[in-house]
Amino acid sequence: MQDIRGSLRRQSLLVALVCVVCDAALFILRGPLGESGWRAWVVLLGGVAVNAALAGAARYSGWVALAHAVLFAGAPLLLCTCHGYITGNNAGILIAGYRAGAWLRPRPAVLALGALLAGVAVGCIEGGGRTAADWRLIAINVGVSALLPWLVGRYTTARRAYIADLEREADERRQHEEEAVRRAVTEERTTIARDLHDVISHHVSAIGVHAGAARLGLPDGDSRVRKSLGAVESASRSAMADLRRLLDLLHAETNAEQPGLDNLDELVETVRAAGLPTRLTLLGEPRELPGSLDIALYRIAQEALTNALRHGRGPVEVELNHGRTEVVLTVTNGLRANRTAKGEHAHRGLAGIRQRVTLFGGQVSYGETDGHWQLRTTFPVEST
Repeated sequence: MQDIRGSLRRQSLLVALVCVVCDAALFILRGPLGESGWRAWVVLLGGVAVNAALAGAARYSGWVALAHAVLFAGAPLLLCTCHGYITGNNAGILIAGYRAGAWLRPRPAVLALGALLAGVAVGCIEGGGRTAADWRLIAINVGVSALLPWLVGRYTTARRAYIADLEREADERRQHEEEAVRRAVTEERTTIARDLHDVISHHVSAIGVHAGAARLGLPDGDSRVRKSLGAVESASRSAMADLRRLLDLLHAETNAEQPGLDNLDELVETVRAAGLPTRLTLLGEPRELPGSLDIALYRIAQEALTNALRHGRGPVEVELNHGRTEVVLTVTNGLRANRTAKGEHAHRGLAGIRQRVTLFGGQVSYGETDGHWQLRTTFPVEST
């Protein structure tokens, strides 16, 4: 806003300066400075003064127009009419009429127009010559020097107001449309959240409760079944925590956050608690990653550890390497004797992982090596 005001101020000064130079030069070239003496100097300096006033504030436009009208009417009275129709503000009176029409309210603008019409008419009549003798020429001069600039000013103001109304209506319409879209999205998110809560949370909670009850009812010494039931309990609790976060996001709560790499330790600890030995290794200098990529890396690690918990055996190695131009996540675990990489274990959850990796322009590789299953994902990042 300050830049616009400064630009308008400089433009106003430039307009006033051009009017001063042009009117003064024209009067000097055509005016009777040598014959009329001090009268000519009064008209010249008066023209400089009223033209310089064009750089003033808009609220003074009426008074500036009146001053131009007075000078236009008084100049022929001061000067010898034998030199014809000569004034000191030929260009300035046009700008004064425009300002009065464009910047004043209707009543002051009409009063300023009356003063300009009268001033130009008197100046034409007092100036003598052919113009004074022909009312048609007087009317044309009055129309050109007073009425036309004023009408252009009024038209410009009306058009500016019309455009402002159109822009305001367009803004209001756009805001209404955006609000309607937001309401529709909110309603849809609420519906999805309600369905997720009603359909999934009940069953996941029931799985955790029954697994806990079964584990507590086991006789001592059955460690394999107890570990499996413990893994079911841990997985159900983790699923419920993720489900609650997703429900919070769907409800558009500002404090709801999805887990990221900062929560990788908690994820590994959950897998350890389920009875699967797991180790996390961090390499390189950690960096700030885009939020969506941070979440994607966490979800990939979560899916890989879930597969290892269900279909593999320990120990599990999770390695996160922050390179200069890429971030590499590698998960390695042992294979059970009755599983094959090409069978049940290899393709568990890999479709979702490939989709996440492709979305961020990364690469994924997986396979069996020396009795171990390894998943490796690589994501390009900006170099530091």
